[in-house]
Amino acid sequence: MPDAQDGPLLIRAASRTDEAALMVLAEQLATFDVPGWRTAEEIATADGHAMIDAIRAGEEDDEVFVAERDGAVVGCLHILAATDFFGRRHGHVSVIATTAAARGTGVGRALMAYAEAWTRQRRLTLLTLNVFAANTGPIRFYERDGFTAEIVKYLKVL
Repeated sequence: MPDAQDGPLLIRAASRTDEAALMVLAEQLATFDVPGWRTAEEIATADGHAMIDAIRAGEEDDEVFVAERDGAVVGCLHILAATDFFGRRHGHVSVIATTAAARGTGVGRALMAYAEAWTRQRRLTLLTLNVFAANTGPIRFYERDGFTAEIVKYLKVL
């Protein structure tokens, strides 16, 4: 298996031929201490299917991209233009994931830079994302990249 740092990184629009790779990458979204009322499978399945649905819909404001190195998919980004509760349109990272081997190699940073460029291209001034509170590795990554918490969601299991 090639080293995750070999070769240049290519970010391209995802296609239907990437669907299996996207489902595998979606599994990376639940590699933390998942809350007891969720399962890793439901997280991965929901996000994986959302990416596949976006590819099939072909909307320009709801897109999926893959990061490829040496012909292998090593990461993905699902980004869309959304309107928040306050009526402000913004870019929203629905999914960003890398393979375990690609962590720490700059793939995530490249995908986040791509998300920022995608958002700016649409003249949107905010980029948002959601992350589970227990998923501390990505939280640190996002905070180092300049993100800050705005709204904290609380829930109570009944």
